[in-house]
Amino acid sequence: MTNPVDTLAEFVSQTQLKDIPDTVQRHAKLVLLDTIGVILAGFEQPEVQALQKTFSATAGSGATVLTRGWPANDPRTAALINGTAGRSIELCEGHRFVACQAGVQVLPGLLASAEVLGRRGEDLLLSLILGYDVAVRMGYALTPRPLAHQNGQSSMIGAAAGGARLRNLNAQQTGQAMRIAATFVLTPSYTNAVAGATTLNAAGGMCGLTASLAPEMAQAGFIAQEGAIGEAFANLVGDGYQESKLLDQLGTTFEITRNYFRLRACCNPIYASLDAFEEAWEQAQVIPEQIERVEVYTYRFASAMQSQAPLNGFASKYSLPHAVAAIALRGNAGYGSFTESFVQSPEVAALRQRVFVTEDPALNAQFPKLKPSRVTLTLKNGLTITKTCESAKGDFQKPYQESEIREKFHELASLVLTDRGVTELERTIDCVEQWKSLDTLMNVLRKHTSS
Repeated sequence: MTNPVDTLAEFVSQTQLKDIPDTVQRHAKLVLLDTIGVILAGFEQPEVQALQKTFSATAGSGATVLTRGWPANDPRTAALINGTAGRSIELCEGHRFVACQAGVQVLPGLLASAEVLGRRGEDLLLSLILGYDVAVRMGYALTPRPLAHQNGQSSMIGAAAGGARLRNLNAQQTGQAMRIAATFVLTPSYTNAVAGATTLNAAGGMCGLTASLAPEMAQAGFIAQEGAIGEAFANLVGDGYQESKLLDQLGTTFEITRNYFRLRACCNPIYASLDAFEEAWEQAQVIPEQIERVEVYTYRFASAMQSQAPLNGFASKYSLPHAVAAIALRGNAGYGSFTESFVQSPEVAALRQRVFVTEDPALNAQFPKLKPSRVTLTLKNGLTITKTCESAKGDFQKPYQESEIREKFHELASLVLTDRGVTELERTIDCVEQWKSLDTLMNVLRKHTSS
């Protein structure tokens, strides 16, 4: 009987872009657009810029790092830095049904490899769709440990699969690359997030490196044991592995179409709480100084994000009190609501102290089908407003409109490019299947960098 991993590897190695429905391709282009915008904005983070400067000392020719000046580096390093940047601002997309941020963990390695290998845009698009599919299918099969963050886990295998497809490896080599990648699977913890430990983002970036390294090792003749993925997921970094889930609806359902996008620059599990607060806040029609307290009741995982004094900008993305305060003070929880300067401002620090988060056992029972929350806003005049939310905006019940995703792209890309450059970049990505090479993308970036 054929091993499911080998069946999946054969599917990756043999599928052509013409085999994938146009609707899937169009959605994949939107994921491509969104993820590139997030990577560009992520390079504005000081620790990412410092990491790039460190690597620049030994940089040469090769793949382009997506930051001002567009320096070249070897493809593995470029992929690592680009992936880390994309993870750093908590605006990357994810999957609706498994914990998997495949776009930002698979794409950076494919961009770097495609540029160095001289691949066409259609090759990049195909590899993204297939690598994403493998990442999510591995996520279905994996039972993660409670503290394990998704960075560098199932997406590690998907990145290797996408990299193998980009290199036109055969089924046997593709299977080897996926099994080799199991050796690289990481163990990042969710506690990094609430502690403001930005090393969590490098764990996501490591998938980019693996997209190049694992296929290259397979081509070189490295061998992994047949059960490498199952052993890693069941006994080493995970709590279980159900191999049968790898092939469910293979070739008929492409997982990239079942993703969600983010418009808020904070952790997805707190979105329902923010929806509920926004509704109460809109009804109240008052100024922030009139807030007496905000009480948030939510399920266990989201309730852990209760810090009223986040250490830094990264930690604030995992602080429900901070996100609530940002909405009250700035009107949104977008990119600008989690900068270091805003996090440290006395006004937002004072308001965070009036936001209290509590776990509600009744709401726990509704998870994971729903991610519910109940919020009570109490004003200083004694008025109370309570609102509930079972499924946040952007989730499968209330997905964002494409126009909203494109507006987000314009906001993020404009941090690096001129207005004309943002428009041209958007138009270029929409025609990715027509690129003769990755130079088509890189020329737009180099031509339109803002001062």
